[in-house]
Amino acid sequence: MPIEKSNVIWMDGELVPWDQANVHVLTHGLHYGSGVFEGIRAYKTPNGTAVFRLKDHVDRLYDSAHIFMIDIPFPKETIAEAIRSVVRENGLEECYIRPIVFLGYGEMGLNPLACKASVAVAAWKWGTYLGEEGLAKGIRMKISSWVRHNPNSLPPAAKGTGMYINSSMAKVEAVKAGYDEAILLSQQGYVSECTGENLFVVRKGRILTPPTSAGALEGITQSSIMALASDLGYKVETENILRSDLYTADEIFLCGTAAEVTPATSVDDRVVGDGKPGSVTKAIQQAYFSAVHGEDPHHLDWLDNVG
Repeated sequence: MPIEKSNVIWMDGELVPWDQANVHVLTHGLHYGSGVFEGIRAYKTPNGTAVFRLKDHVDRLYDSAHIFMIDIPFPKETIAEAIRSVVRENGLEECYIRPIVFLGYGEMGLNPLACKASVAVAAWKWGTYLGEEGLAKGIRMKISSWVRHNPNSLPPAAKGTGMYINSSMAKVEAVKAGYDEAILLSQQGYVSECTGENLFVVRKGRILTPPTSAGALEGITQSSIMALASDLGYKVETENILRSDLYTADEIFLCGTAAEVTPATSVDDRVVGDGKPGSVTKAIQQAYFSAVHGEDPHHLDWLDNVG
């Protein structure tokens, strides 16, 4: 989906014009994928535009950097305010926000310890990642031939920039084969996650989601869904899921900041349920959009007004 340009991007403490937010071609992160990032959304609410779960996203950005031994040269509140400011200064009522920390220009080679980190935050208008039709009617998915990387090769708990080539290869394979999204399996053959989303399975009255031990990211949207499902009287269990469990599921949906809550109506050409978004999926989807738009009084603490 093409990026719709905004006016300014925050770079290392300053707001710069969108077209001037550039880096050197010898930036370390460009060559070696040495960086971490977050995906965040801001939504229009009755009290103005608010960032969804801002503190949790900033905390995870710092956790990712810590795992890779990257020192972010700003305190958390500076980054949080940078996020609020790019939404505010670009006049965006609803948007996607991308903070990124990357090792910059000045050193080359596989030892990154001498490299200085740079930080940027951009925001732009961006619809739901898998499309409005997918959001309403569901998407077609396939199991990828590419396996989710081993936790002792690359840490799934971190959102490292270079790690996402694994997801990108799975995504390209799925799209070229005529599907909307891919599901990656773990080294042990368990369902891990999609290319950029966590997965939920509704089967025999239970709601299941893969554990981090299967290579799944501990998703912020995922934890929001688990809380909202509990509010609705459902119990979500973290449990290993087999490929065949997907084929016999009553409902499947995926979630993430970009994809929000998107139903899946088939996996590997096996129809899920009756081939339409199920009642559990629709209830959780409705609860999620109510929460992010400030219409759920029980979860107003998830919203951070941009001011």
